[in-house]
Formats: sequence, C-alpha cells, structure tokens
Amino acid sequence: MSNLFTSSSTTSANPMVWRNVIVLVLAQAVLGAQMSMIFTVGGLAGQMLASNPCWSTLPLSLIVLGSVLSAQPLSEFMSAHGRRAGFMLAVGAGATGAGIAAYALYLGSFGLFMAGSFLTGIYMSAQGFYRFAATDGVPPEFQPKAISYVMAGGLAAAIIGPQMVKLTAQAMVVPFMATYLAIIGMNLLGPILFSFLRIPAPGRRAKGAPHPGRTRRELLKDPVIAVAMICGMVSYALMNLVMTSTPLAVVGCGFEAEDAADIVSAHVLAMYLPSFFTGHLIARFGREVIVGVGLVILAASGAVAMTGVELEQFFIALVLLGLGWNFGFIGSTAMLASAHSPDERGHVQGMNDFVVFGGVFLASLSSGGLMNCSSAGDPQAGWEAVNMAMLPFLTLAGAALIWLVLRPKEMR
Repeated sequence: MSNLFTSSSTTSANPMVWRNVIVLVLAQAVLGAQMSMIFTVGGLAGQMLASNPCWSTLPLSLIVLGSVLSAQPLSEFMSAHGRRAGFMLAVGAGATGAGIAAYALYLGSFGLFMAGSFLTGIYMSAQGFYRFAATDGVPPEFQPKAISYVMAGGLAAAIIGPQMVKLTAQAMVVPFMATYLAIIGMNLLGPILFSFLRIPAPGRRAKGAPHPGRTRRELLKDPVIAVAMICGMVSYALMNLVMTSTPLAVVGCGFEAEDAADIVSAHVLAMYLPSFFTGHLIARFGREVIVGVGLVILAASGAVAMTGVELEQFFIALVLLGLGWNFGFIGSTAMLASAHSPDERGHVQGMNDFVVFGGVFLASLSSGGLMNCSSAGDPQAGWEAVNMAMLPFLTLAGAALIWLVLRPKEMR
C-alpha cells in the first residue's frame, strides 16, 4: 500500500493521494467551521458568565491550552495508530467539549464552560494536523500545494461558521447554547468523513527500540526547523491575539454582534481564500519569501487597526490579518515539511504544534487582559493595546527569517 504514496510518478496519476486530500479539504470545511463559531461567540459567552470581565476570553485561552497539551500526545498517537484513529478521537473530544459548554450555559457556570472549552482544544489540535496529513507520502514538489488545498477548505468554513452563528446565537432562551449544540452535530459527521481516509499508519517499533531519525534536541538545532517554528508561532499567535479581541472590540465600540460575525467571516475568508494560490507562489518564489510577505502584511494589519474603530477599519484590519496569517503560516508549514524525514514526523510535528499553540495560548490569554483591563474599560484604548502588542513579536520573527536567508545554503 505504501507504494501508492511513494511513487515518483505525477501526483495527478495517483488517485489515492487525491482522495486523501479531498477528505481533508472537506474536514477543514465542515468540521473546521466550528472553530470560527467558537471564536465568534466564546468571548461573548465568557463575558456573560464571568464575574470579572478581565476573564471573558479565558475559555478561548483554555481551548488553546488544550490544543497545546494534546499536540505531542496526539502526534505520537497518530504515528502509532494512524491519522484516521487520531482524527476520530479528536472529533469525539470536540463533541464532548461542546456538550459540556452547552450545559454550562444552561447552568450559568463559568467553571464548567471552561472545562468544555479545554476539551475542545483536543479537536483544535487535530485540525492543525490536517495540513501535515496532506503531505504524508506525497512527493516533495507537491507538498506546498497539498497543504494549500487543505487549508483552502477553510474558505467554506469561513462561510458556514459565521452564518451558523447568526442562525443559532439567539435561537434559544439561553444565548449561544444552540451554537454549541450545532457544534456537537458537526463533530458527529467526523467518523463518516474520516472513514474514507486512506493513510497507512507507520510501522510500529519494537518495544525499547531507538526512535529512527534525529532526536528532539538535534531537530531543534536545525536552522530551518527552528525558524519555521518561530515564524509559524508568531503568525498564528498574533492572528489569534487580535481575532480573540475583535468581537469584544466591535461590540464595545457600539456595533452589533452580527457586525462582529460579518467581520470574523471576512477575516476567515481572507485566511483561507489565498490558499488556492499560496502553494503556487511558494513554488515560484520560495518558502522564505512568502513567509516574509506574510509578516509584512501582519504589520500592515496592526497599522490599519491603529487608525480608528470605524466598521470599515475593523474589516480592513481583519482581512489583512487573515491574509498575513495565510502566507506566514502556510509558508512556515512548507518550510517545516521540507526539513525532516518521514521517520521524524511524529517528533517534529508534535514539537511544532506544541510551540505554535503554546504561543497562541499566551496570546489568547493576553488578549482579554489587554482588551478589557489595560485601558480602564475603554474599548478603543484596549483595541490599540492589543495591536501594539504585535510589534515585538513581528520583529523577532522577521529577524529570525533574515538570519536564515543570509546563512550560506550549505549551512541551512
């Protein structure tokens, strides 16, 4: 079966590769819609339940923490048992987390709502592995395109998620409860979808046998892997930092929750729509160039956000934020995929997502504090604080990328 994936023939002649890519695109589109739903209503639900507004985005932070803590175990689990088993496990956790969150809203329990959010993080971690699964056994020249196609599935999620929020947010007496019930239904589609996935599990090692490939310490010393992790972490963390506070800022500046949903929808469209050509741009201009362009666009997003809090400024800033994330994150993922062997994927992918989502967790945790507690309750000042916080991290990622590019090719 592995010959189906390692053939040197063109990928268009390999229907199994395309079958897997299609399944992962659909997973990103349908199952992935739940994340835009949660990040649209989660902060508002937290604000409704929390006794202190400074903690309103803590449930979103716990989603990311759950993703951080499950990234390495989930990666190792999939290395041993296969992608399908790992994805099945994750949608079960997603459905359970949404069920607990819905019950918490019914009870008015902030603590229980946070517990449900933490379990949702297991699904979020698995969704991050869709892009890696797309590269399993795929020829190196097709890997950036496979990643882009799978990420492009988020385009449908960008439409489905916010529209579901509009339909469900106030559909029951308890606000947002119907949204989480709808998320349970989405996750129940997962087992059907993943039953069509055909990525063979790697062969199991004998107990006590050494892990093939480089150790974690050796992998982290690889300049390409290290810089890819830094740039991927910064791209994702800054996107999350700003997006988490966006619904609070929009509503706090006098607009409606529906306006916030529309802005998040435009943002998620900008995150995924470029994926139809990002892989081609990477193939033409190189991974490092596309990552650099992504960091510049993220900086432009922050600059626009600092100019004011009219509705059009929110829209432009969030569209730029999504576009910058797309180039920065997909470019970083392609850099990482090119720098390790198949035997090392469990270590590398788990470490990468631990670092990336660790940064996202800290950004999410900081977002509510910057938005609500650094500005004496002034939403405009809080929004400015959130966007100012991007600068040092963009400087770090930019410096790391320049250092890598200036190194002699034989030392990369």
